[in-house]
Amino acid sequence: MNANAPIKVKAVSTSVGVTQAMVSVFSRDVRVAFRQKQDLLNPLLFFTMVVTLFPLGVSPEVAFLKQSGAGILWVAALLSVLLSLDHLFRHDFDDGTLEQLMLQPQPLFLLVLAKTMAHWMLTGLPLVLLTPVLGLMLHLDGNSVATLCLTLLIGTPVLSLIGSIGAALTLGLRSAGVLLSLLIIPLYIPVLIFGTGTVAAAAEGAQVSGYLALMGAFLVLALTLAPFASAAALRISLSNS
Repeated sequence: MNANAPIKVKAVSTSVGVTQAMVSVFSRDVRVAFRQKQDLLNPLLFFTMVVTLFPLGVSPEVAFLKQSGAGILWVAALLSVLLSLDHLFRHDFDDGTLEQLMLQPQPLFLLVLAKTMAHWMLTGLPLVLLTPVLGLMLHLDGNSVATLCLTLLIGTPVLSLIGSIGAALTLGLRSAGVLLSLLIIPLYIPVLIFGTGTVAAAAEGAQVSGYLALMGAFLVLALTLAPFASAAALRISLSNS
């Protein structure tokens, strides 16, 4: 069976509701991803390698790792998500599934949202689950690890949603990975700052509710605007291809 087989027309026909169409797109992306296990493992291996090698290349001192551990994990997670974004729409573009999605009666931005949520579940969520082990390896205390996991749980969907805009804009371009990084990394900076700032505040015993509220606002804003921007970018990319 072809791992990139297009979605059957029956799955997103006119008789199918929006919710069912989103579930069909989500489940298809999950099935395809598990047939291409290298795309699933690469971000996790990259995340683990960066966090593991950082103390060897900079300093293995416990005091240094406690102070910078949250930043190391956040930067590694950000780069891991960025590494996987090029595949968000690429396979569907290559096999013609993306054109089928654009022709469906359901709103394209909702189908894009379903694809982005599948990307987060396959990439961002495993990073969150792996974080406690790597956080303890960097000598972070239990409170810092718990806060770090919470910030990543809120922040990694924002990374996927913002990244989907860049992935859609660079679809079909040569050297898309480099251009994608240049477009997306500046937009990731606020999430990175507040994610690491929340952990630093928790380590000092300060209140983190304000930081978490701002990160929640980032998530709501990304959920509201990013699918529309990604859908518009896909239409532009496909019209120029």
